[in-house]
Amino acid sequence: MVMSFRVSELQVLLGFAGRNKSGRKHELLAKALQLLKSGCSPAVQMKIKELYRRRFPRKVLTPSDLSMLHVQAGQLPSATALPPSTVCHLPYEHGSGAAAAATALPPALLPSVPVLGPKCETDVQHLSPPIHPVHPDVKMKRLPFYDVYDELIKPTTLASTKCQRFEEAHFTFALTPQQVQQILTSRDLLPGAKCDYTIQVQLRFCLCETSCPQEDYFPPNLFVKVNGKLCPLPGYLPPTKNGAEPKRPSRPVNITPLARLSATVPNTIVVNWSSEFGRNYSLSVYLVKQLTSVTLLQKLRAKGIRNPDHSRALIKEKLTADPDSEIATTSLRVSLMCPLGKMRLVVPCRAITCSHLQCFDAALYLQMNEKKPTWTCPVCDKKAPYDSLIIDGLFMEILNSCTDCDEIQFMEDGSWCPMKPKKEKQEVCQASSFTETSHCFSSAATALYPVSSEGKSSSEGKKKVEVIDLTLDSSSDEEEPPAKKLCPASSVALP
Repeated sequence: MVMSFRVSELQVLLGFAGRNKSGRKHELLAKALQLLKSGCSPAVQMKIKELYRRRFPRKVLTPSDLSMLHVQAGQLPSATALPPSTVCHLPYEHGSGAAAAATALPPALLPSVPVLGPKCETDVQHLSPPIHPVHPDVKMKRLPFYDVYDELIKPTTLASTKCQRFEEAHFTFALTPQQVQQILTSRDLLPGAKCDYTIQVQLRFCLCETSCPQEDYFPPNLFVKVNGKLCPLPGYLPPTKNGAEPKRPSRPVNITPLARLSATVPNTIVVNWSSEFGRNYSLSVYLVKQLTSVTLLQKLRAKGIRNPDHSRALIKEKLTADPDSEIATTSLRVSLMCPLGKMRLVVPCRAITCSHLQCFDAALYLQMNEKKPTWTCPVCDKKAPYDSLIIDGLFMEILNSCTDCDEIQFMEDGSWCPMKPKKEKQEVCQASSFTETSHCFSSAATALYPVSSEGKSSSEGKKKVEVIDLTLDSSSDEEEPPAKKLCPASSVALP
């Protein structure tokens, strides 16, 4: 049976046995045969049967296959020496009993196969692996807005078992009375008009990888039915480039509205997806509690405020003169406004991995990620997950002591001073210059036209006023002769 395994099945077998699963196929096959020759445990034998069933689901083991397993095992004990609960039994077709299987074998192999009674048949059902094998090595990445209460279906491989384009897998899970009570009592506790549960049944997909915790990743052309009803999935994201395959956002699926909230009736999940060569996916179901941004902000405050000396040391490091540089930085200006909401900071925070001093408001950051979880720093666009956020103690001191400015300047020694906004100065200067200009203009107008007030009175009283000719004092010789000057007798009233 081991000789018919593919590379992926050999890797799963060696990983299950705790052996090194790297190398080419002939190296993996040699390691698997060496594992059998050195004597393997009953659990490893069951794993071999499970992998063989997955490879050939409808093929019944023949006596030659059974003898091949015993020959490859070498030093394996005989079936009569093992207790009935650990004997590697044959896979039976539906509708065939133990007697039919025993009569189908040659007489030479009859003593090595015990006659199965009712008790032994129960043991076989108990020890037989599930249709979908469990892979505890696959770890899902923790989500900040959810606390995991229980694992309803462990991460299970969605492996390709047929030579077809579309695959189908069936899963079943049941809720305990306590879990049902937890879900029912959590209704209407979420803020907002939408009626929902805070305790939820959560469905998650990911790549079947064991190297690190996996993010949510949906198989292509995925369709999910929960208890016979089609489950809504997150919509596709816009493609990043032309010709790229559409991708769903990395987030879990809440299947609580479709689940049977009963401890007596099990829940069924049917998954359809497109198989891909060389890539397997994993499915898991959890019982979780949904958290809000207010709860996460309280947890962040409970972690404490970072010592201001850390920020002062970072300031001194940034402002230290570089001997290789011709330009020396002596000060550093930082804004007290949040880059997200353009408002004054209330809870200044940033990620430990960020190298900048600029902070953003923790409440706004958590609210934005509650709606659309990207966990990206708004200052440097690098990843800023919730677990790496810290509240800056130096900025807390500055915000508490300086309430009339929106920008500060750090010095080389770590000290700071407020920066007054330039707009106010410009407005003051513009207002004062406008006042002076208008005053000068009015003075000049008064000097040029000194009869404005008198003209008003003369128009009211119909009095004649002498007109002053400003050209009398002109020193130019080309002007008209003074004969055109009006005499006092011919003066008229000003309008």
